Amino acid sequence: MEKLDGLDCKILKIITQNARIPFKEVADECGVSRAAVHQRVQRMYDTGVITGSGYFVNPKALGYHLCAFVGITLEKGNMYKSVAQSLEQIPEVVESHYTLGSYSILVKIYAKDDVHLMELLSTLQEMPGISRTETLTTLDHRIKRTLPIKADEKRTTTK
Repeated sequence: MEKLDGLDCKILKIITQNARIPFKEVADECGVSRAAVHQRVQRMYDTGVITGSGYFVNPKALGYHLCAFVGITLEKGNMYKSVAQSLEQIPEVVESHYTLGSYSILVKIYAKDDVHLMELLSTLQEMPGISRTETLTTLDHRIKRTLPIKADEKRTTTK
């Protein structure tokens, strides 16, 4: 178990608000050296606190005009791993969550249009292990953010 101190949290707060900010600016804002920021960020990558970085691309710019969430019911709970591996082979599936409640798995998918969505749903429904699906299409997407980070709190993390 790793403890995040105030400086770690302050660094996280800064870089989650602007992933492109140079470490020099982060260091200046935190009152430490660029090397110290680099070492702490690397440690947070190594311990799984930071799980990635990159750019978000608007799916519509790539021709994907429909977003849907699909609730999947499995034939048997122990089929989760094999179904999850099959889902990983579908590029339009961008998120997958193993859940409690009405569905075994909840996936987020993007489709170019309603015909493409129907093809994707057919692919899902034909997968071994899937007994039922329920689809919710989205009309608008307003919030996309990370959890808030308070620089004055200490946190314990696990890898």
